[in-house]
Amino acid sequence: MKVRILIIFLMLSAPAWAQEDASGGRHPLFQTDTVLKAVLTAPISQAYAQRHQEVRIYYPGQWTYVDEDGETKRLEVSIRTRGHFRREVCEMPPLQLNFKKREVKGTLFKGQNKVKLVAPCKEGERYQQYVILEYLAYRIYQILTDQGFTTRLVRLSYVDRDEKLKPWTAIAFLIEDDSDMARRLDLDRLHLESVLYAQLDHPRTALAQLFQFMIANNDYSIIKPSGNDDCCHNVQMLGMEDEEGNVGENSVIPVPYDFDFSGLVNATYAAPPSQVPVRDVRYRYFYGLCQPQPFLDAAIAQLQSKREEIIALFRNSEELGDKWKEDSIDYIEEFFDIIDDPEKTNELIIRRCRGVKLMNKHFGEATG
Repeated sequence: MKVRILIIFLMLSAPAWAQEDASGGRHPLFQTDTVLKAVLTAPISQAYAQRHQEVRIYYPGQWTYVDEDGETKRLEVSIRTRGHFRREVCEMPPLQLNFKKREVKGTLFKGQNKVKLVAPCKEGERYQQYVILEYLAYRIYQILTDQGFTTRLVRLSYVDRDEKLKPWTAIAFLIEDDSDMARRLDLDRLHLESVLYAQLDHPRTALAQLFQFMIANNDYSIIKPSGNDDCCHNVQMLGMEDEEGNVGENSVIPVPYDFDFSGLVNATYAAPPSQVPVRDVRYRYFYGLCQPQPFLDAAIAQLQSKREEIIALFRNSEELGDKWKEDSIDYIEEFFDIIDDPEKTNELIIRRCRGVKLMNKHFGEATG
């Protein structure tokens, strides 16, 4: 058992380039971090009016953007509102963009079909900054591991064809499709009812959970779904299925997404889950599953090695306001103060983890 732990520990401690799967590749849309300029012209007011309906139709429109050569391109696109909570509370809910495969060939949107768009929930600078902070949360995870969703900022102008809404411009971001991510990593997108502790890839679970602790996000689960969705709540599961659709032990990789309820974003509408004993999303409370000490140590070392790169992500952001930038950097630094101190790590992470008996049963008693 100790030999198996050591092998997996060394895998997580290896350089990032040694872990990446070179057989995949990002689609052109997600190969750069430059801000894409685009215009969406569609019956946007009609799409927004359907946001409270379970069954929503797509509305045809046009997506105009400036490509890498400075040329203006136009693509047909259909839109509808998406999401769960934000679709109910937002005046301007997130959209699903549906492109035609035959039209995107040879363009920046080559390989894209259905793309998620995250945009400000309501008018006002505060809501604009929320979007940028959530985008930066995705970027943090991209720094830590290749096994995460890639994103792309868009300076998007909205034009409502029905002229019920005045034109407006906002910073939004596009998210890589989950099937594209799985294909890029040469893995399967898993459709599971739930996940057993023994099935999890524990080194990568340790990293994902520490990332969630960094941004103070407990609006997720790596073992249970939300409602009638696939497992798990705000986490996409990746792995390798056999011919019968089964997955083996230590093989299911959790990929987190949807961070607007995190303390880093600190949205006015966000609240901690009822099962977590805190009232403020800014308060970090570790609610993750227990992991063997070697895995936790390796994940901490991975985070510490990326500290300056993560801080620079916020410091160099041209879209994040100065006050938001300063507050965010201080907030991230507070996380590193915790993991740099063994006593704080023990008190705030190790002693609060859930499932000690599960860990000891799977790995044996000698997991420290």
